[in-house]
Amino acid sequence: MTAYIWQSANLTEAVKDLNPTFHSDFTQTSTRIITDTRKIEKGDIFLAIQGDNFDGHDYVKTAKDKGAVLAIVSRAVESDLPQLVVTDTKLALGKLGAYRRDQHPNLKVVAITGSSGKTTAKEMLGSILNRIAPTLITRGNLNNDLGVPMMLLELTDDHRYAVMELGANHVGEIAYTTQLVKPDVACVLNIGTAHLGEFGGRDNIAKTKSEIYQGLSDTGTAIVPFGDDYFDTLLNNAQQFTQNILTFGERDVSLADAGVDMQQAKEIGLTDEDTVLLMGDVFADDVEVGNTSTFSLNFNFDIDEIETQNVTLNFAGEHNISNALAAAACAQALGLSIDDIAKGLDAAKPAKGRLNFIEFGKHTLIDDTYNANPSAVVAATQVLVSQGAPTMLVLGDIGELGDAAQEEHRKLGETIAASGVTALYTVGELTPVTVAQAQASGMQAQASGMQAQAYPDKASLLAAIKDKLASSDDAWHILFKGSRYMMMEQVIDELTRQPS
Repeated sequence: MTAYIWQSANLTEAVKDLNPTFHSDFTQTSTRIITDTRKIEKGDIFLAIQGDNFDGHDYVKTAKDKGAVLAIVSRAVESDLPQLVVTDTKLALGKLGAYRRDQHPNLKVVAITGSSGKTTAKEMLGSILNRIAPTLITRGNLNNDLGVPMMLLELTDDHRYAVMELGANHVGEIAYTTQLVKPDVACVLNIGTAHLGEFGGRDNIAKTKSEIYQGLSDTGTAIVPFGDDYFDTLLNNAQQFTQNILTFGERDVSLADAGVDMQQAKEIGLTDEDTVLLMGDVFADDVEVGNTSTFSLNFNFDIDEIETQNVTLNFAGEHNISNALAAAACAQALGLSIDDIAKGLDAAKPAKGRLNFIEFGKHTLIDDTYNANPSAVVAATQVLVSQGAPTMLVLGDIGELGDAAQEEHRKLGETIAASGVTALYTVGELTPVTVAQAQASGMQAQASGMQAQAYPDKASLLAAIKDKLASSDDAWHILFKGSRYMMMEQVIDELTRQPS
């Protein structure tokens, strides 16, 4: 792919609002702007970011030694490396990313956010679009105020589509990144409890996620989750920026809200308590969920006829049907046919650490270790239980829940006990609360075949798992889950490590 060329003129133009001044003449060109000196190659531009625990300005010499041709800094440092001094390098990174986006007026950009499922929906949509034309897709977790502009800097003239994941851990972060991205299509997947501590409640989470719609022009399209608790809030926020709205999923509504004549309804025995199931613009039917899932993808746009196409999804769990519907809605908003969308969904593969199934002797390990929030744990547990007994959930702490951490972990214990999981093994500072509630809810009785136990560290957890498998004649299904900082994949690695 053809890389973009940076030189003094366009660098200065991109950051013109930040008082750019070249500390010495810069006459070379470059195709990459990098913030991490460990990744710098000869000919790169180094942009020095200052964080809470580090200062990129301390590494300008390292950048020069590794072949950088320019440093973008917020203060001049002692070095013979040419420097572009700006008032704020973090803002400069954003402006450089936005400048790159603006060089591609014909690029079609989809921005996706949500409390859970962002990475999966992003990969599904990427699979659909990459079949049509080169597509830039957010890599890894580059979805914050630094990662988003870094991804935009990777745009080339060959890209026709871009799928940008927008995350947030505070109000206003998505409002910032969506203005950099300028999406043609903006999608909210759901409103859950991820980062509950930082936001202080789901109302603020909904407010923050709906900021993604602020990047739309009035010709853009907003994708709204039809069955979400916060559907009305999201819809109202989206309609402030565009009237082009697509919904996905389904929802139960009261007969009155569905427009049913209640007097006639009561004459045939219906009451105010009865509901009707309404379908969004994109919905699923004939759903069969397993390690792979099948469903009919339906487009509900024509009042006279519903378009439909069968899909076989290489993802486990009913929650991934919802992610597929969201991806389909985004693709439809870009004008793709239902046939192309179905083929792209058929070809999509889970990302690493996202419900990956691993055969381990007669046992099956399910690696869902990439990250966790309470709703994602519940969804993954449903996948585990669907595999058939005996089942084991290996759970690490869930972070970023703030004052709600204890209560959220307690509620998980109650839910897990009710799910039918055979064994719950945990590690961390918070999960003992989960185990205590699971035991109080009936999982403590060995005689019943159910058990829950917390372990002080991964070594003792690993030993307990090995003992359980060694003492059982059964083939176990074992799910590993926890927040990113818990690195629960380490337990899988140690468990499956071949003896030397």
